Amino acid sequence: MEVQCLRTFVDVAETVNFRMTSERLMMSQPSVAVHIRLLEESLGLSLFKRSHNRVSLTEEGRHFKDKAAQVLEQLDDSVEELHSFAQGYREKWILAISPLMAETILPYVLKLFIGQHPEVELVIRVEESEKIQALVESEQVTAGISVLPPLGRAIAQRVVYEDPLLFILPRDTCDDENGPVVSVGWALRNSILFTHHHPVFWEELLGKLRLHVPGIRTMKVMQAHIAKRFIQEGLGSLVFAKVDGSAGVG
Repeated sequence: MEVQCLRTFVDVAETVNFRMTSERLMMSQPSVAVHIRLLEESLGLSLFKRSHNRVSLTEEGRHFKDKAAQVLEQLDDSVEELHSFAQGYREKWILAISPLMAETILPYVLKLFIGQHPEVELVIRVEESEKIQALVESEQVTAGISVLPPLGRAIAQRVVYEDPLLFILPRDTCDDENGPVVSVGWALRNSILFTHHHPVFWEELLGKLRLHVPGIRTMKVMQAHIAKRFIQEGLGSLVFAKVDGSAGVG
């Protein structure tokens, strides 16, 4: 039984359409039919019913579908693990990290971790901070890096990075030595403040800003990289950004 015939069967069992499978697997429709015929001959069973240019799974085909998919998944996992072994990896960690952390501290963390643990293969999953603790607790990921501290004591926590609160303005045409002094109050009153790209501190911060800078204009932009892009494009906007993160392991 050839693996490719098994892959073709699993796809046809999903699409129930030889033409669609041929397009998805980038092979000719006659080749799809040949793969199915060879598999049926190898098994000594009919997996599909053919009627008026339409196909449907036989009872045996329905029973075999999930088992064949499991065999292919196990085979693919084994091949992937073998290639990882050949590269020198002996462990595999799945790391969940928030978008804000991914674009700020991830290179620093990766460089430090890889230098200390060259035998560990890393898989990076970018997830919202609110979801990371549940992923760690359910063991869908090995560890998580989030801007939110974990709730409860089931997860071991370690602070990996801290940064002060930053005030970011668009670049102007003046140099650092001869340009006029920028008044933060003036900038806040005359530009749009992008908010809520961090899940923790914004409500408290906005309360203080509105108290000290009446008339401040805001716009919610939930992703930090989008807010930064708006600033780079000279939209006359600004953003407060705070980066601090904790790593958790279940």
